[in-house]
Amino acid sequence: MSEAESELPPLREVIRAHGLAAIHALGQHFLLDTNLIDRIARAAGPFEGVSAIEVGPGPGGLTRALLAHGAEHVYAIEKDRRCIEALDDLIQRSDGRLTLLADDALEIDAASLGHPPRRIVANLPYNISTVLLVRWLAEIAAFDRIIIMVQKEVADRLVAKPSTKAYGRLSVMTQWRCEARIAFNVARTAFVPPPKVASSVVVLTPRAEPLAPAEWSKLERVVAAAFNQRRKMLRSSLKEWHFDFDALGIPPTARAEELSVEQFCALARAGA
Repeated sequence: MSEAESELPPLREVIRAHGLAAIHALGQHFLLDTNLIDRIARAAGPFEGVSAIEVGPGPGGLTRALLAHGAEHVYAIEKDRRCIEALDDLIQRSDGRLTLLADDALEIDAASLGHPPRRIVANLPYNISTVLLVRWLAEIAAFDRIIIMVQKEVADRLVAKPSTKAYGRLSVMTQWRCEARIAFNVARTAFVPPPKVASSVVVLTPRAEPLAPAEWSKLERVVAAAFNQRRKMLRSSLKEWHFDFDALGIPPTARAEELSVEQFCALARAGA
């Protein structure tokens, strides 16, 4: 961080000065613990030559850390006008390394921001985290890594293995394209205001090649159909496709949660 950036006021002072009471409808929970913020940035580094993309910077804690840890450029996406104004000092002191996009993250094509390597590093708003993640997974080749803080329940789904309660659609689509791991958990008391649940920081590293051959749209359709009726046998939940389960080596009496990512890919290739 430059000397100018180090002179910025504490995050709590920024929140008071700009009246940044968290808005529930925006899924806002501000992380103010600078040690935790620095830990996230370290888990996402090193940043040499990296275009870092952040969603929902709020008062700018993680934004400061990304700049301090050497991101070549930070693209921060924020729709809350109060936060946009609160980040003005940081923009002025960032030596041109911070671009603030005053927009809804759901309307932004993150894959087009900056130049490769692009890396998403964000404490995601809970209410849009899954929608954003699925969108980024579909364009995963544009990113070298995704490091996000999400609800622990979502994080558990991202890394879940077959035949577990957390294993589902998000598990399959994520693990098909990425290696996923939970870096560390974060207690609810670390946030202002505290959410109702704990959170986790997840690191997603794109695979050089998908885990098995399949088309995104076909795999997504068959996985969604199977897990939408996860307690039913596959011969029932996937009956519209008339799969030859025996030829595919998949028991028709199996349920969605019992199939591996590779087996779902085999179904997609068979005509989903």
